[in-house]
Amino acid sequence: MKGIILAGGHGTRLHPITLGGSKQLLPIYDKPMVYYPLSVLMLAGVREVLIISAPADLPQFRRLLGDGRRLGMRFSYAEQPEPRGLAEAFLIGAEHIGSDPVALALGDNVFHGPGFSELLRSRLPHTEGCLLFGYPVPDPQRYGIGEVDDAGRLLSIEEKPDRPKSNRAITGLYFYDNEVVEIARGLRPSERGELEITDVNREYLARGRASLVDLGRGFAWLDTGTHDSLLEAAQYIRTIEHRQGVRIACVEEVALRMGYIDAEQCRRLGAALGASGYGRYVMEVAEAVRAAGPAAPPGLTGAGTGTGRRGIVPAPG
Repeated sequence: MKGIILAGGHGTRLHPITLGGSKQLLPIYDKPMVYYPLSVLMLAGVREVLIISAPADLPQFRRLLGDGRRLGMRFSYAEQPEPRGLAEAFLIGAEHIGSDPVALALGDNVFHGPGFSELLRSRLPHTEGCLLFGYPVPDPQRYGIGEVDDAGRLLSIEEKPDRPKSNRAITGLYFYDNEVVEIARGLRPSERGELEITDVNREYLARGRASLVDLGRGFAWLDTGTHDSLLEAAQYIRTIEHRQGVRIACVEEVALRMGYIDAEQCRRLGAALGASGYGRYVMEVAEAVRAAGPAAPPGLTGAGTGTGRRGIVPAPG
């Protein structure tokens, strides 16, 4: 499976702090926002990721992430000069996707919850068509809403409905088979001139090949598109990290726990981060894994953790 992180847009709701660069490069507490969706894809077993962003911002993403080899990954980059809809990612990334299925993660969504990595890895091999993730919200009129039957099959999708049929918001994490490229090519722009991801999902729904996983209680889905939500996400991450002694969406740790790099490689990555608490944590994780030996269990119960406790994986959100 190939991965795409969509990190475009102008971030107008966050002006003036996004006037100088991409929203997805802003920090959420102790790490760049883009680490959160990246850790989600890594935990899902995706190792080839395309980062799509505005031309002016791509050099900064390249400087931050490089070609991915240090994490045992492979990163490539593509331009989206203007935000023309989420579904345009499949046209921009068609060559990257090739004949494989694809996971699309929005660069400003954060997911947190126990067992998320296991959920991803258990569902993806059995997914046909599209797999979406729903999250219960108190104000469904503000979101795209999915209605499902008892088996998890998607029955309907409504965009900001006046009378919603459920309270499950469709989050910014999407998994598709390879037909998504063909479907995206057949879309017509909406009234606002964009290729809508909802239209992609409705096509899968019409084909009877759409399902939705209800994240439910015990999970947190955070969208960081406003000043208040950005601050709330940072406070949430800080609270979890301080209380549980873990780093959320620590991509170096995820790479180690997934077997993409070994303990010595991880230790060197931590050392390269200087005197930061984040760098010390990476080195401590590497030393703990090395001391435990090659039979040490992965310990990934959430996203971005390696201690057997809860972790985070970005969303979108």
